[in-house]
Amino acid sequence: MDAGTDPGEVFKALAEPTRRVILDELAERDGQTLFELCGRLTMRHRMSSSRQAISQHLDVLSAAGLVITRREGRYKFHYLNREPLRNLTDRWLKE
Repeated sequence: MDAGTDPGEVFKALAEPTRRVILDELAERDGQTLFELCGRLTMRHRMSSSRQAISQHLDVLSAAGLVITRREGRYKFHYLNREPLRNLTDRWLKE
């Protein structure tokens, strides 16, 4: 595991179905704003979570190291960080 990445936080973040859908969306199209993510969740997955709820999910994903957020001007863009997932799988898949 990377220093600072707690495997328990990664598993906790992945336990919530909405957070997994957010990761799926970022895996398909990285670098989305909160507004874009909310729109995609509503249109593609028929999820009607508030922006505040999605923002809280993004906070949990960020705390687990699964999402990196970058501010550009007045917008925040969210990116998938696959490294914590690789670290988890490497834990059991090493020969």
